[in-house]
Amino acid sequence: MTGADLLSLDQLVARARRLITNGERRILGLTGSPGAGKSTLSAALLDALGPDAVLVGMDGFHLGGSELVRLGRADRKGAPDTFDTDGYCALLRRLSEQRPGDADIYAPVFDRALEEPIGSSVAVPADAPLVITEGNYLLLGTHGWAGVRPLLDETWFVDVGADERHRRLLARRLSFGHEATAAEAWVTTVDKANADVVESTRDAADLILRLNAPAPLPR
Repeated sequence: MTGADLLSLDQLVARARRLITNGERRILGLTGSPGAGKSTLSAALLDALGPDAVLVGMDGFHLGGSELVRLGRADRKGAPDTFDTDGYCALLRRLSEQRPGDADIYAPVFDRALEEPIGSSVAVPADAPLVITEGNYLLLGTHGWAGVRPLLDETWFVDVGADERHRRLLARRLSFGHEATAAEAWVTTVDKANADVVESTRDAADLILRLNAPAPLPR
């Protein structure tokens, strides 16, 4: 698979609905490089699907800042080896096995303002047929990520050009109060290195897509 399909939100919503026609729990993965628009697409799908879908983000499994300092990885936060991959896989496994009548399962989120994960912040009810999970490394085969793909029923890769990705990521860091020179340095070093890793997984997706309208500032 090489090209990217130019698809509308309506087409993507229809494809997501086909995943859950029998009402059984399905997990849809949205991946792509930083700044591709995964969070924006996730929010649009959630709005369209209503109570049929719940979002569980990979970013909730960032290692905490103090642990990154202890490990000497604080200057490369967001790289593949700065996440709790075992914890993420364990949660996806629990979600795939959740059945109507079971108790809610709680997932963490990542607070971009605090730059820290916050546990037990999203409740996943057992009667929601679709869990959407989004993140950079869903198709990666190293650093413990290989266990993720078998737990996903379908994976979509959100494609974006390098220049547009740079623009969005720089705008995002500036919007959270980072100084301009430091923000530019982070985007051109850390974010670009991570994007290169993510791009190497592109062809493993079930669908490679570009949205048919420019995405707003990524969340």
